[in-house]
Amino acid sequence: MKIAVLPGDGIGPEIVNEAVKVLNVLDLQIKLEEAKVGGAAFDAHGHPLPEHTLKLAMESDAVLFGSVGDWKYDKLDRPLRPEQAILGLRKNMGLFANFRPAICYPQLTHASSLKPELVAGLDILIIRELTGDIYFGQPRGRREAPDGEFKGAPEAFDTMRYSRPEIERIAHVAFQAARKRGKRVTSVDKANVLETFQFWKDVVTEVHAQYPDVALEHMYVDNAAMQLVKAPKKFDVVVTGNMFGDILSDEAAMLTGSIGMLPSASLDKDNKGLYEPSHGSAPDIAGQGVANPLATILSAAMMLRFSLQQPEAADRIESAVRAVLAAGYRTVDIWSEGTQKVSTREMGDAVVAAITGKTITKS
Repeated sequence: MKIAVLPGDGIGPEIVNEAVKVLNVLDLQIKLEEAKVGGAAFDAHGHPLPEHTLKLAMESDAVLFGSVGDWKYDKLDRPLRPEQAILGLRKNMGLFANFRPAICYPQLTHASSLKPELVAGLDILIIRELTGDIYFGQPRGRREAPDGEFKGAPEAFDTMRYSRPEIERIAHVAFQAARKRGKRVTSVDKANVLETFQFWKDVVTEVHAQYPDVALEHMYVDNAAMQLVKAPKKFDVVVTGNMFGDILSDEAAMLTGSIGMLPSASLDKDNKGLYEPSHGSAPDIAGQGVANPLATILSAAMMLRFSLQQPEAADRIESAVRAVLAAGYRTVDIWSEGTQKVSTREMGDAVVAAITGKTITKS
C-alpha cells in the first residue's frame, strides 16, 4: 500500500506530521512518500501542482493531504495560486464525492456554539459533489458588460452547470450511504431561483425511486443553513452541490466544537481517495504548535477504512481519539476550564500512546 503524503502550506506540515506518526505505529505494510504541493510547491517548482506531485498522487493507493494557501500568494494569477492544487487533484483523480462527517463527541458538547442539548449525539454525513458546479463551469472571466443597466462597465462572470450523469452518481452515493445509517437523505438546492438546481432536484427525485427504503427530503440551501443551527440532529445524510456543500460543511463543523475536529474523504468511483482535514491552512497560527491535528488523524482513519481496506486499523485510531478526549487532552480550539491544554505534537503523542496501550491519565 502506497500513500502519497502532501503536507502543503500553513499548519499543513504540522498536522500531517502527527497523522504520519499515528500511521507509523499501526504495524501496517504501507509506504509513505512525500511531495510538495500548494504554495510550498510554487516556491520550489513554480507551480502549485507540479507534474511529479500529480504523478505520485495518481500512482498511489491514497493521498493524505494537509492544507494549501497563504495570503502572500493572493496576488498570483489564479492558475498559480495554491488552492488550484486541490482543485487539480480532484479533477485529475476523478474525485467526485466528498464525505464530511460532523460528529459531536460527548466530551465536546460544551465547545459547540450551540446548547449542549442541541448537539449531544450529533452525527451528520454531508456528501458534497466535487467536480462540477460553479467552481469548474466554463465560460468564466472578466469583460465589459454586454447588456443591462451597466452596459459597458467592467464585470466578472462564472458559469453554474451540472449534467445528468454528475447528479445521478452523487445521488446514488448519498442514498447508498443512507442505507447504512438512518435511511434519510436531505437534498439541498436552490431550485426556486436557479435552473441548475431545479434540474438537480428533478434528477435526485428520479434516482430516489430506486431506493424506496430511504426517505428523501428536498430543502433550499438558505433553510438548510438555518436548520443546521436550529435543529441539527434532524439531519442524517445531506447531499448537495459543490458550492453549497463547501459552505454547509464548514457550518456543520462548528456544531462539533471546532473545525479542527472535522475529517473528510474525497473519493472516485473505485473508492480511491484524497483525505484531508476540512479546515484550511491557517497561516496566522502556523509554526506555533497550537493547531488541532485530530481532524487530520481522523482523516487518516477514513483513508484506512475506505481506500486501504483496513477497518480494524481505522477503529484503533478512532478509539484512541475518543480515549484522548475522555482523558481531558485539548488543543486550544477545544480547550475549556478543567481540561489539559496541549500542543499539536502533544496531542499526536497522546493518540499514539492510546494506540500503543500506554496509560493516558486525565489532568
